This record gives sequence, structure tokens and C-alpha cells, in this order.
Amino acid sequence: MSVRKIIAAVTLVAGAFAATQAFAGDKIRIATEGAYAPFNMKNEQGELIGFDVEIAKALCAEMKADCTIVEQDWDGMIPALKGRKFDAIVASMSITEERLQAVDFTDPYYTNALAFVGPKGAELKTDKASLKGKTLGAQRATIAGQYLEDVLGDVVSVKLYDTQDNAYLDMATGRLDGLVSDKFPAYDWLNTDAGQKFEFKGETIKTESVDKIGIAIRHGQDDLKAKFNKALKAIVDNGTYAVINAKYFPFSIY
Repeated sequence: MSVRKIIAAVTLVAGAFAATQAFAGDKIRIATEGAYAPFNMKNEQGELIGFDVEIAKALCAEMKADCTIVEQDWDGMIPALKGRKFDAIVASMSITEERLQAVDFTDPYYTNALAFVGPKGAELKTDKASLKGKTLGAQRATIAGQYLEDVLGDVVSVKLYDTQDNAYLDMATGRLDGLVSDKFPAYDWLNTDAGQKFEFKGETIKTESVDKIGIAIRHGQDDLKAKFNKALKAIVDNGTYAVINAKYFPFSIY
């Protein structure tokens, strides 16, 4: 091989390596939903805020990465990630076997649970026999929605919504007997003016596996995954995670 060809080959490899490093460590586009308080939402100025957003920013600061956080509708999250519209999803997405076939996930950055929510003073027994004939809602394409359809779909009328906010709205206007929801966002909503007339019903829902929440990335992005995992461990160890956690919950959700 000539010297010129050797130089060209080395340059090509170096360029590819540099491009990978830039993607994984310098410029990262992160998507969130913006309609799932208190994890991701928008303030009066239309800016994306919330627990997910703050965790994403803390991870980027730890990685010394130049990150852009963008809004994406929930239903289109995974297709848009696979279509390279962005590089990662930090939107309280549960790690499931079905999703793992389409995307990869980092280590969990918090652990969730499901719960029933209904009007205060209204009887809503949460055993399956007592729920027969009730109308229950949940957000579409979520663990809560899947639980409603798979476990209770044969005894209740299931209504699924594009956003959690719309599910809350329908319950508040009397169109639902109750909701199945992720416990932590429901906890936040119950402490708002709109949620004061509602409460948790029954015990936390027991599922076959623990609902772990991770950062979704495309298959094959092992370097990016490793960087996120290293940064997550660092912000947990140095107390940054605990500070963010305390802004939203009086208990640890890690």
C-alpha cells in the first residue's frame, strides 16, 4: 500500500472515531414529552421543565455534553428515535421486553408503581370483581394502559388517552369512574387544585415485574449508553440526584 493510501486510511478511521466521539460526548439531542407533570411539562414561557428535564441536564453537565432537549408527542417517541430525529428519550419511559426489541435502555434512573385514582367519597373497590361495569382510563401506550387492557379489559370499559393530562380532565368532568396511573405523577396531581377532589384507591397495584424507568437510545449506541450510565452513577454518588428528587417528592424515587 502506498504512503498516500495509508495516510488516507488513517485519516478516514480517525474521522469516523472523532464523529462517534462528537455524537456520544459533545452534541446530544434528547426528547421528552412535555405533558407528564411533574416529570416533563412546560412552564408559562413554553419551556420544557420537570424532573426528567433536570435529570437530563444534570447528566449532560456531568458528561460535559452539549445537549438540546426537544418536545415529542408520546405516541411518536420510539419511531422518531429510530428515525434519528433525536439521540435519546428522557421521558419516564418504562423498560419493557416489547420496547427492548425496538430500542435499547440505560440503567434505570427511577422506579415507578401503578395505582388506582378516583373521586373522594366515591366507593371504588379495586378488586376485579368489584370493578365490573366501571369505566377506567389511562394514558395510551403506557404500562398503566397495558394493565387496564390486559388485566381488567374483560370486566371494565377502557378509555385510553393521548396524554395523562387529558385522562385527568375526563375524570375531573365525571366521564371516568377512575384511573390507573403511574403513582408518582398522580401523587403530584392530587396535590394540585384540580386534583384535590380525588385520592388514591386501594393498595399499590402489584405487577409481575418492577416498573423501572430508563433512557431509551437506539440499538448499537453502546458508547452513548456507557456515558449515560457513568454519568447517572456520578450524579447519584455526588448528591445531585437527591437534590433534584427533593424538589419534586418528599421521598426517594430512585
